[in-house]
Amino acid sequence: MSVPAQPSPDDRNAEEPSGLIGSAQRALRVLEIVAGAGDGIAAKAVARRAGYKLSTTYHLLNTLVHEGYLIRLGHGRGFGLGYKIGGLHESLLDELDVGRELRDGLHKLHLRAGAAAYYTVFRDTEVVVAAVADSPEFPRAQPLDFGFHEAAHATAFGKVMLASLPAKQRRDYLTSAGMPRLTAHTTVRSPDLETELQAVAHSGMALEIEEFLPELACLSAPVLDAAQNVTGAVAFSVPAEQFASRRWHLERAARAGAARFSRLLAAKPS
Repeated sequence: MSVPAQPSPDDRNAEEPSGLIGSAQRALRVLEIVAGAGDGIAAKAVARRAGYKLSTTYHLLNTLVHEGYLIRLGHGRGFGLGYKIGGLHESLLDELDVGRELRDGLHKLHLRAGAAAYYTVFRDTEVVVAAVADSPEFPRAQPLDFGFHEAAHATAFGKVMLASLPAKQRRDYLTSAGMPRLTAHTTVRSPDLETELQAVAHSGMALEIEEFLPELACLSAPVLDAAQNVTGAVAFSVPAEQFASRRWHLERAARAGAARFSRLLAAKPS
């Protein structure tokens, strides 16, 4: 059983609140299409994928070029991402407290563990993937990419966050977010999850085996800030069939990585 499909554009439109600006939505859609196409896509291809008129698409593309979010590529290659995007990305990384030292450390963890590695941060009651280190040999799970913030009840790093919340705040979060069944192994009963989260808080380690995606297993350890509050997590994902034989090696790597990242955060000036 796979993760539920994303809603179609028509479904999203039906769910959208009032007061949204259509032109801004269309411009962002064009930006997403160009970003997903690699370095170079023609205006006609953008219009076709977006379902917009070609004239409208040209207006949107030209506006995004003027503002620096896209560029025109030479030799008829169409459009690519502009350099202002990089500044926005760096600003977001700063806001998420993900510096170069931490990103380099995550890459070393990935190599040491032989597994896709993730660093997540907690923004209020959202757990957000802030950095990923992987390789063709040890690829990241899809869709666990930068910015992913869903299914806290079914992901190891999400369980770390939930275990750190006060009981009432955790109940409020789960009531709002829900506990959808993503696979046959997903925990969907609050009492069962509560028992598991108590064990996570006690052991400092969260696990999930085929709860988020079939044939995938993850584990995660908490990262603490200078005040010893749980502020994020280090996690690894591997094929579920490998998990039993690799679990203790991955646990040691996760605990060591989380401890190092905690020291990095504690050393940063407030």
